[in-house]
Amino acid sequence: MEVSRIIDLFLYTIPAIITGLIAYYFFREHTKNEDGRRRFLLKKDLQVNALPLRLQAYERMALFLERLSPSKLLVRVTPISSNKEDYESLLIQNIEQEFEHNLSQQIYVSDKCWSIIVAAKNATIQLIRKANLSEKTDSANKLREVILTEMMERKPPSDAALSFIKEEVSDLW
Repeated sequence: MEVSRIIDLFLYTIPAIITGLIAYYFFREHTKNEDGRRRFLLKKDLQVNALPLRLQAYERMALFLERLSPSKLLVRVTPISSNKEDYESLLIQNIEQEFEHNLSQQIYVSDKCWSIIVAAKNATIQLIRKANLSEKTDSANKLREVILTEMMERKPPSDAALSFIKEEVSDLW
């Protein structure tokens, strides 16, 4: 009689264990799905709030690149004296000041985009320095002429960065 009782107990226990394991599996999957859903909703809310900030950062960087363009920079920043070194310093100081003003925007744009923007800034500064070293340049007004002539022959470095920004913003949609 004891063996039949053990067998009966065993027959009752096996379905209970199987039911318990199935319930455990389903509850575990359910909580995993709920956790994933909560994370998705949280991420979605964060993206909704961050998207306007990112777009504003891209707008500011586009404005910076437009102002960095040598043709626009030379119109905006006029020489104080006829000394070409002073004008070169003034132009570079203006670029650096504008860049520092927009430095915080790097947290909203991608690393690649930021490095392209920095490269455009540095290339523009190099262009100004190279034009100042030219033998044709003997005054601030001549420096302006040399830089503008150079820009007629090729595109400004800021154009490539600006097109990259436009491409990156179009990928946000």
